[in-house]
Parts: sequence; structure tokens; C-alpha cells
Amino acid sequence: MKGRRLWFVGIGGAGLSGYAQLARAWGAEVGGWDRVWTPYLEPLAGAPIEIAPEPVVPEGWETVVSSAYPDVPGLRRREFLRELVATRESVVVSGTHGKGTTAAMIAFVLRETGRDPAWLIGAQVPQLGSNAGFGAGLLVVEADESDRTVFDLPAAIAVVTNVELDHHSEYRSLSELEHAFAAWTATAPQVVRDAAPYRGELAVPGEYNRLNAGAALAALELAGVARAESEQALARFAGTGRRFEVHDGDVTVVDDYAHHPTEVAVTIAAARERFPDATLRVLFQPHLYSRTRHLSRELAEALAGADDVSVTDVYPAREQPIPGVSGKLIVDALSDLGVLAAYTPTVEQGAARLARRAHKGDVLLVVGAGDVDRAVGLVRS
Repeated sequence: MKGRRLWFVGIGGAGLSGYAQLARAWGAEVGGWDRVWTPYLEPLAGAPIEIAPEPVVPEGWETVVSSAYPDVPGLRRREFLRELVATRESVVVSGTHGKGTTAAMIAFVLRETGRDPAWLIGAQVPQLGSNAGFGAGLLVVEADESDRTVFDLPAAIAVVTNVELDHHSEYRSLSELEHAFAAWTATAPQVVRDAAPYRGELAVPGEYNRLNAGAALAALELAGVARAESEQALARFAGTGRRFEVHDGDVTVVDDYAHHPTEVAVTIAAARERFPDATLRVLFQPHLYSRTRHLSRELAEALAGADDVSVTDVYPAREQPIPGVSGKLIVDALSDLGVLAAYTPTVEQGAARLARRAHKGDVLLVVGAGDVDRAVGLVRS
């Protein structure tokens, strides 16, 4: 990376911010643009960062562009990530659910056992200090299937946590997605798939985390870490940001990134396991119009496992609105299931309803992959 001047469009995101950190650690000069300041920019202190409503691309820089800005010319983020992965023997973790936590578990154990990993993970990992790390050992990467990024990456160890159709605007069918994963894993020397859940001691709750841990331990064995050594370190892993992140108080608030019906259901199940006697009140923000249109019934079935449900409008991310598609589709589907839920179009309205209805001892779940995490501070203020 020495001698390169890299300008990241969308640098404040969980993914590109990590790529920028690693590129800078490996010798590049980096800078970038984003619409708002985010906590992911804090490790990039000293780099030139432009905050503006529309993309800014100065002269004299090589541009790396987030998938959220397809109209901005430059190197696509998947192309740049392939460059990074190709420089180092890598453990590449993908799948529909759990890839970030599984990658974080692997990186955490490698670091705790003295193996000096590098990592790129699309979430904050408090115990690692950042979503990116720059060690001299294996590179551990969380890789996204949403825009097919993972299928470009050369993996020494390929980890597939699970495969379920989540991105309906990208894949025509589950069969197409499964075929893509099969073709990718066929290129890897070592593969972890369908790993058994781990039944040992963990600090993070839920059957899904036992599955994540099982995949992580299998990958660590392939990387040369003895099972007993991995298990001892993994028992201390406390989780990643916005993955069952618990905020204690008179009412407990749990912040989670779940946005697919399976993820919502297992998050509610984990809350029942962790807080068996509590009333569970959920504020859910749908993510993507396409997902909401295709999965409103399944999302309603998952949310029905809570005691009280509020649903905001859709967080659009990279999509344009679809006529007739809003969070109310999920509220209507809940009504069809006999569940009386509230449509609270804004995060502020949803947080106000949570706060108004909450009683001491309740658990409030703030769930979604958009900006619904703002509700945590609003409920607790």
C-alpha cells in the first residue's frame, strides 16, 4: 500500500472504515467522505475526512467506493477488499447470519492465544478495540454476500455459517445463492460448513451464538489452534457491537442488528433465555424495501414471540421506495396473526412508545440494521 493515496467514499461505514484503517497501517495515505460523522471514524484521527450532504472526491486520489454509492466512479469496495485479502493468508467468514460474530470470535481467540492476527469485521468489537486490526498473522475477514463481495475473495480457510435468502434484489432464488456459495467454497483449500453448535461455556447467550462458536472453533482448529486452548479463550468473548448489546438500568435495553426473520426470532429467543421472567417489548425497524415486501409475514411471525411490538417505517439503505411498502405491512401481518402491534413510523415515535409503556424489570429490544440504535439513548434519557 505504500505510495498510494486512497480516498474512501462512504468512509464512515462499518466496512470501509476498517479497510481504510488497514490500508493506512500498511502504508497508504488515506482520507474520505461521508454524510455524517460516525464512531467508526475515531480510529482514523488525523486523516482528511469530508462531511457533506453529497459525495466529495478531490483531485489526485485513487477512489474506493462503498456499495451504497453505485453512481460514484472508482474502485468498488469488493475489488479493494480482494486486494487486501490477496496480500495475506486469510480466514474468510460469510453466510447469511452470524458472520460478524463468528469472525470476531476467531480474531479474538487468535489474539488472546498470541497469534497476532489482522482482522476486518463489519462491527465494533470492544474487546479488540476496533473493527480492524493490523497484526502480522492470519487476516480474519467478515465478507458480505449481499453484493456478492465474498465470492471474489481468495480464502485459505472459508467459513460458511449458514445460507438463507436475505437479499431478494440480488438473488433470484435460494438455489442461486447456494450455488454461488458452493462455487466459492470449491476454490478454498479448507472449508468450515455445517459446524456443530458448541455446548461449552460462553459469555454470550442464545443457540445462534453456540452455532457461531462451533464454526469459530472448527476454523481455529484448521488454523492450528488446539481445541482446548481455543475454548479457554472463547469463554471470555463478550460479543460485538449491536449484537445483543445489553444496557442495564431500571429497564434493561438490548440493542441488536437483527433484520431477517430468522435473526429476529433467535434474538427474541436469546432474550427469553437470558431474562426468563421479563416482559419483552420490541421496537423493530425494517431494513430495505425489497426485504420488507418479500418477508413481511415471516418478520411478523418472528416478532410475535415478544410481549409488545412497535414497528417503524423502512430504513431504505441503498434502495429506492417501493409503492405500498412500509413498516405497516408488518403491523398488518401481525394483526392477521392476532397480535396487536403499533405502527410508529419514526424512531423517535417508537422510542417514546417504548419508554411510555415500560415498567421496572422489563427488557426493551431495539432491533434492526438501520439507525434504530438511536432509540437506545432516547429510551434511557
